[in-house]
Amino acid sequence: MNPNRETLVILTPAFPADESEDTWVVSQQLFVKTIKTNFPELDVTVLSFFYPYRSSTYSWNDIPVTSFNGMKKRKLLRLGLWKEIWYKLNIIRREHTIKGIFSFWCGECALIGSYFGKRYGLKHLCWICGQDARGKNKWVKFIRPSAGELVAMSPFLATEFYKNHSVKPGHIIPNAIDPEIFPSFQLLQKDIDILGAGSLEIPKQYDVFTEIISTLQKTFSSIKTFHAGMGPEMGHIETLIKERNLHDNLCLLGARPHHEVLKLMQRTKVFLHPSLYEGFSTVCLEALYAGAHVISFCYPLEHPVLHWHVAKNIEHMRALAEEILRDVHTDYNPVQLYTMNESVDSVMKLFEK
Repeated sequence: MNPNRETLVILTPAFPADESEDTWVVSQQLFVKTIKTNFPELDVTVLSFFYPYRSSTYSWNDIPVTSFNGMKKRKLLRLGLWKEIWYKLNIIRREHTIKGIFSFWCGECALIGSYFGKRYGLKHLCWICGQDARGKNKWVKFIRPSAGELVAMSPFLATEFYKNHSVKPGHIIPNAIDPEIFPSFQLLQKDIDILGAGSLEIPKQYDVFTEIISTLQKTFSSIKTFHAGMGPEMGHIETLIKERNLHDNLCLLGARPHHEVLKLMQRTKVFLHPSLYEGFSTVCLEALYAGAHVISFCYPLEHPVLHWHVAKNIEHMRALAEEILRDVHTDYNPVQLYTMNESVDSVMKLFEK
């Protein structure tokens, strides 16, 4: 980093260990890349609290990242972690001109970012991304954030945060995609009926996913469905597939590179996202732009979006999927909501104020 240039410091719980880890914290990766590309006069440095599982400084797409391996530092050792991060922030402050501090999630990162910013008169912003808006987030009472430093990823999250923590985020800047990373929009055959993508965890409710596929299979005997992703529930979902005799209809692909998932989305008719709670899911935005119809239980916006269907319950989700699959005139044109260029520009304008 050049000491004569301004530096934006990004605090995050986790960050990819290298460029090959492109399938998780996708929006965070894209946000950092876009700042680097769109603001070449600005230096960017990332401090990652818990992952990678090593203490090191490394380069990610020519951006310096410092990881602290905080998963090994629990209870009293947590204070040691915070001291390490505070010490690193002070080094950056002494050697560079800090433009501001940006934290992902209103949690430990925002705790350090907010207090360091107050201590040294630096602007701190926190992007509320999902679970951090819920009432069980214990960190908010310690952070005591002002409305001005809170940036909600969606109107739903802004409302949820205010309901649970009595602070209304002062800004809403949506999650977004980069249209340029999608494979070319040649006319791909829509040969995948239903696709799911994401971590196989209990809150994501992929048992509901298999239940819906099982019910639809009675109507569409040769229905073709896939799921891309790994997680602790993999064994349970494999058992459900066997019990429901879905081995010819539902294939678990496991982890796949991001560009392969985008290609799968372009071949998909219905993207099924049965998660119990979501902030503003990146995979849903990507699926829309890939030309799939999205069906979910959680809806982040205050207005309808073309090709995004909201289910009231499991039966309604099944019925919506069946209706789309039956209709030979279903429109599968791409739907673009927000680009990361727009979101990053909005964030950087806040740092200019």
